[in-house]
Amino acid sequence: MASRRALKAAEAIRKVVATAILTDIKDPRVQNATITKVEVSPDMRIAKVFFMTTGGETKERLIQQGLKSAAGYLQQKCSKRIETRYTPTLVFEVDKGVKNLVAVTQILAEERSQREAEASSSADADTEEGVDGDEFAEADDEEDSSSDD
Repeated sequence: MASRRALKAAEAIRKVVATAILTDIKDPRVQNATITKVEVSPDMRIAKVFFMTTGGETKERLIQQGLKSAAGYLQQKCSKRIETRYTPTLVFEVDKGVKNLVAVTQILAEERSQREAEASSSADADTEEGVDGDEFAEADDEEDSSSDD
């Protein structure tokens, strides 16, 4: 588990990087990047900055290259905000968690609609054949009355 100091540093780095992307960096490659989380190594020398975007892998690679080229500027901004002996080296990675969440949600939605379609088609087939729940209830009543004798 990360120390409290590392967690505070990670949150501060996330805020600085996200704010800098929105306000300071004019590189069009990074305009659609969203910083999701930051993980700091225990010695606080490396900070993994996770980002996501709405787009394909080519868009992610472009954003990663743009962030990598702006890493020095972002590290400078972080060093002013975080007072540590070493300024963490920023490493940018795509956050696959959100992408996986979207994929799982789509799969579950497809499965649910498929089950609903199967249920409605079987319900339609039962009503077409004339099967009615009351017929079974009457048969059960007859069996119960014969066993009472």
